[in-house]
Amino acid sequence: MNTRLWGLQIPLATFAGITGVIHFTVPPDLPAPLEWMYDLSTPLHYISGTAEILAALGLVLPGLTGIQTRLTPLAALGLVMVMIGAVVFHITRGEGLNIVVNVFIGAMAAVVAYGRWQISPLPDRSSHRKGQLS
Repeated sequence: MNTRLWGLQIPLATFAGITGVIHFTVPPDLPAPLEWMYDLSTPLHYISGTAEILAALGLVLPGLTGIQTRLTPLAALGLVMVMIGAVVFHITRGEGLNIVVNVFIGAMAAVVAYGRWQISPLPDRSSHRKGQLS
């Protein structure tokens, strides 16, 4: 199960990281499915971009370092929340394809959140370090 969860975490982190960076740069030549980005306010770009970049980092770094691995399911849950907001946004605009993509991404993130919380938690090496310092 650990390998399967990593198989979800890595593409989710890649998607969230790239989308998060796009929120901060908003290039002028985005493809049609991403043109909705031109209609977001600057504060919403910053909020969404920050949340997605933090989710991307939280999905990968704790597992790679073994430090604060409890953050991985929380990062996945945060990405679920971002996708719920995105679904609501795209529903108001009637953007069916984007709704489907957001539901899919949100569902994958929910599987990671549950999987890393209940089924296959990542080992946390930071608790061992605390014991050594005392």
